[in-house]
Amino acid sequence: MVQRIATNANVSTLYVETILKIIGVAYIAEFASHISKDAGQGAMAAKVELAGKIIILAMAIPILSVLIETVIHLIPNG
Repeated sequence: MVQRIATNANVSTLYVETILKIIGVAYIAEFASHISKDAGQGAMAAKVELAGKIIILAMAIPILSVLIETVIHLIPNG
């Protein structure tokens, strides 16, 4: 279903898969953080949240680079 939607929208499935992975990492990090907070480990929960954000940022680099290249190509060379 996701591939069909990506094809209809003329978007590379690589980007769609990456976005879905990022969403998965966000949910897992949030879940682990809440479990840590419930266990009274607030410091560890903060570290889990930070790790999740770093992983998401690393996974989003290819998408960000394509976005920046697209914006640069839209700017006229005046």
